[in-house]
Amino acid sequence: MALRKSQAVNIKNKKARFDYEIVDTYTAGIVLTGTEIKSIRESKASLADTWCTFINGELWVRGMHVAQYFYGSYNNHEAKRDRKLLLTKKELRKLAADSKNPGFTIVPIRLFIGDKGLAKLVIALAKGKHEFDKRQSIKDNEDKREMARAFMK
Repeated sequence: MALRKSQAVNIKNKKARFDYEIVDTYTAGIVLTGTEIKSIRESKASLADTWCTFINGELWVRGMHVAQYFYGSYNNHEAKRDRKLLLTKKELRKLAADSKNPGFTIVPIRLFIGDKGLAKLVIALAKGKHEFDKRQSIKDNEDKREMARAFMK
């Protein structure tokens, strides 16, 4: 069953690009249970306040909220639970080594449904921004907006 463009799932973590400088991105699969994929297909998920961590050499996403499925019964899932991410061993080793450097972390950026109907999570190796970097980002965005308005007139 193919989704139409209007039904495409594209859940973003808008705060991640503001708080962090993105160094490298990866696309990972997610291990889901039962009704979680149905809720994600209805765009009932949130990436606000999520982060990734290594537990026993595996990458896990923590703090991701997937609302309980409305039509789910006693089989419904827990809304905020840790979910395992699926990456190749090479990618996991590289991420583990890079994330140990001071100031670097792994943050989810985008959740979407792939071509085969599977949920995918775009994660990024990111470096935290300082307050003056955030102010510069705001100024750059305002300048872009003003230039766009000038061209529209």
